[in-house]
Amino acid sequence: MEIQIKYFEAGMEPLKYIDGKSDWIDLRAAKDVELRAGEFKLIPLGVGMKLPAGYEAHVVPRSSTFKNYGIIQTNSQGVIDETYCGDNDQWFFPAYALRDTQIKKNDRICQFRIMEHQPAFSFVEVEHLLDKDRGGHGSTGKQ
Repeated sequence: MEIQIKYFEAGMEPLKYIDGKSDWIDLRAAKDVELRAGEFKLIPLGVGMKLPAGYEAHVVPRSSTFKNYGIIQTNSQGVIDETYCGDNDQWFFPAYALRDTQIKKNDRICQFRIMEHQPAFSFVEVEHLLDKDRGGHGSTGKQ
């Protein structure tokens, strides 16, 4: 399957899989960004894509994003559907800084994967779910 991609900034590292490690793909900051503790910014990721019909991209922080930059993604997970595909529809990372930080162009700050849309289903209301209770929230224990 091929996906059309547009790079919005010259000098951006091309997207690629990290062979043998993951099927997620890293996304990079498209510009140098400075944030102060308590500040919010949309960090441009320098890409836009035309995803195939029936697919969406799930964008999440990398495991090292908070450790390295002190930022969190304000929407926890971004979902970009196939309709966000215009010539000016650049992807962004909504960042909130918990400490002063600097992010340089091409720093890897988040990752994405492309997923098929959830299949259609319907909800059926019942009085009881007849399976055995697990014990409530957090019931699998600490270890």
